[in-house]
Amino acid sequence: MKILAFEFSTGGRTVAVGDSNGACARRLEDASPRRGAFAAIDEVLREAGLEREQVDCLAVGLGPGSYNGIRSAIAIAQGWELARGTRLRGVSSTEAIAREAHLAKLFGDVGVVIDAQRGEFYLRRYVIDAGGFAEREPLRIATMDAVKALVQSNEIIVGPEADRWFPTARPIFPQATGLVSLAARRTDFTPGEKLEPIYLREASFVKAPAPRVIV
Repeated sequence: MKILAFEFSTGGRTVAVGDSNGACARRLEDASPRRGAFAAIDEVLREAGLEREQVDCLAVGLGPGSYNGIRSAIAIAQGWELARGTRLRGVSSTEAIAREAHLAKLFGDVGVVIDAQRGEFYLRRYVIDAGGFAEREPLRIATMDAVKALVQSNEIIVGPEADRWFPTARPIFPQATGLVSLAARRTDFTPGEKLEPIYLREASFVKAPAPRVIV
């Protein structure tokens, strides 16, 4: 099964195509996720010797992370599904990070942290060994002090730009190649209208003031 993957949840946005045997990838250089994505898609398909109609599945990194980036990836996948009927799979970006940590042989208790703004972090903890990785604690929002406590207990901390806050952390970004590998192991698919960014905060809205009447 040929899988085309979009990972736009961080500033290191990538596109990849492949199957369970491997993948090739392109990084988006354009500032616009949508506009830059199509050029990267064409390049990576050309390198793989594939046409768009030969793609069997689209894998989308659902974050958590850049809400706009994830929404752009979902929009591309939804449009592709409508145009070609291609099946979709949403994949957690924390799993893609854990996979990169496994490839880097960071074995032991590993905390994946992603900036959640407001001085907080998305945190998902894994146990990683030579055989793979398994979830130790599900995704949650954690305070700076909670992550520091894990650092002090010698837990390995990884994540996009994680070393900005924790000097001993390893900066690891999710990769579209990882999405290809993770999606290839699964058998489930998600309708486009069901794809949603992973976002743990409750939505909050502030009512705009009434327009001023100038006489």
